[in-house]
Amino acid sequence: MDIRELKSKFIQSRDYTTDDVNALMDFAKKEYIHNEISITEYRLLVRELENQGAVIPETDNENSLIQNS
Repeated sequence: MDIRELKSKFIQSRDYTTDDVNALMDFAKKEYIHNEISITEYRLLVRELENQGAVIPETDNENSLIQNS
């Protein structure tokens, strides 16, 4: 799967189009979690989206359930 196919699936799923690489990264993550794409496809998509400027949001460490030792 490439970015073009991911955008097509996004449009079919959401009924609108986007060029926002962060939205596409979130969608790719959802597709992977729901076993719609393989880990290999997911990694390739993430790499390509990051090359286009997508970023993974930083988590709020203060609200984390994991305590730092």
